[in-house]
Amino acid sequence: MFVLLAFAAGAAAYPWPLKPFDKQHPIRGFFGDPRTVYLNGILAGGFEGPGSFAFHQGIDIAAPDGTPVYAVANGTAHYLGASTLNVVTGRNVTFQYFHVIGVVGEGQHVVVRKTVLGYVEPPFGHVHLTEIDATHVVNPLQQGHLAPYRDKTAPTVRSVIVRDATGAVQAPLGLCGRVELDVDAFDAQPLPVPGSFRGMPVAPAFVSWELTRLRGGAVAPWHAVADFRTTLPENGSFWSVYAHGTYQNAPRFGPEQYDSMPGRYLFLLSPNFDTTSLANGVYVISIVAEDVRGNRTIAHSRISVLNARGGACPGSLPAPPGTPPAAEPPAQASTP
Repeated sequence: MFVLLAFAAGAAAYPWPLKPFDKQHPIRGFFGDPRTVYLNGILAGGFEGPGSFAFHQGIDIAAPDGTPVYAVANGTAHYLGASTLNVVTGRNVTFQYFHVIGVVGEGQHVVVRKTVLGYVEPPFGHVHLTEIDATHVVNPLQQGHLAPYRDKTAPTVRSVIVRDATGAVQAPLGLCGRVELDVDAFDAQPLPVPGSFRGMPVAPAFVSWELTRLRGGAVAPWHAVADFRTTLPENGSFWSVYAHGTYQNAPRFGPEQYDSMPGRYLFLLSPNFDTTSLANGVYVISIVAEDVRGNRTIAHSRISVLNARGGACPGSLPAPPGTPPAAEPPAQASTP
């Protein structure tokens, strides 16, 4: 379950860390994007193997290597590493900058719009900015934070995906037993990004779904599966938000970096959906994908359920522990 959090402390609107300060710059990575590093190559079972999986805890602002990076608020600079530093403000807000060759002194007081913290580190071609209010990372693109920021594009819902116990994708016809339900959804960059990240997808800030009968009537009410509009889940929840098969832009599998390849963002609607709880018939899965500024797409996808009374269902996922024995399927749902 996702809950919008309100924090007592928070940043007032602040300028961009690059000149011109009062003009929007291209963003190539969004808050909540998947960050995936698969340890095994694709041909060596990379998708099923171990790796490092996290939510992107800030935004990546595209800029040429060597571009000066400025403080977005008054505060005190502290280094976290050779190319990472914090600016701690007096309002219980900290800004983190990554991929910056620092020139500011440790412990130095910095001034918004005036102090050069450093320069964009080659070969990264961007500065990463994280905002931490008290102890929570927050979305810099929400209203009242990084400004000016405008986004007029709505996310895209590409498809609903049904998987069986082997992970194989199933046709949405005649579903039986227990299945996994995912959705392939992404957003577009608000401004064109130069270089190899041009046109790459970014994550929607909010994804929700419901299930209804074809002729109306909710079966499963609206349920949010991803909500990055304000803050983020813990990284330990990564595979409860994203579905397996997700990978970031320019992904790494084992020793191979797939530069210039777009990512794939799959959101987990239900890890173990029991179709036997439904009457045989046709149903509609409705998806809402929304960005941080409220641009919204609503998409619909039909599935048909066909469970045989007393019959086995090949490929059905196992029931979660403690699940009571399955009852006979309900009477058939009406279809046109």
